[in-house]
Amino acid sequence: MSQSDPRVTQILKTCISGRLRCLNRVVTNIYDDELRPFQIKSSQLNILVLAADRGRMLPSEVGEILQIDASTLSRNLDRMRSRGWLEPVPQEDARTQPFRVTKEGRSLLKKIYPAWLRAQQKAESLLGADGAKALIEATGRLMLSESIKA
Repeated sequence: MSQSDPRVTQILKTCISGRLRCLNRVVTNIYDDELRPFQIKSSQLNILVLAADRGRMLPSEVGEILQIDASTLSRNLDRMRSRGWLEPVPQEDARTQPFRVTKEGRSLLKKIYPAWLRAQQKAESLLGADGAKALIEATGRLMLSESIKA
């Protein structure tokens, strides 16, 4: 039995933030394990599929849509460019640095699709059909991009 302050117990048992952070770590590990042979992390996959869908992106757009801070996004974009998955789009104003998915990046997306499907099935199994649907609907309400809403 808990000897704790009832406020502590309430936070421990009901904190949405804590539960989401735990869920995020577990689900991220599922996807990262499946994607590891392709040397891509699930966070990078999110950027790659968004850019593939849009054709051309500004880093600021990606950060806003996926809610990624600028330094983390910059680090991921640098890694993805160095691996040949993204390339800059020439533009008069070099400060904005738009980018697009390369042929290699699109090829990677085709190759990793079966691994992504396995991860998706594992995550859905963990959450249950109703839990997965509720998560997609809840996050869809928060997303700023129509292309990635549920």
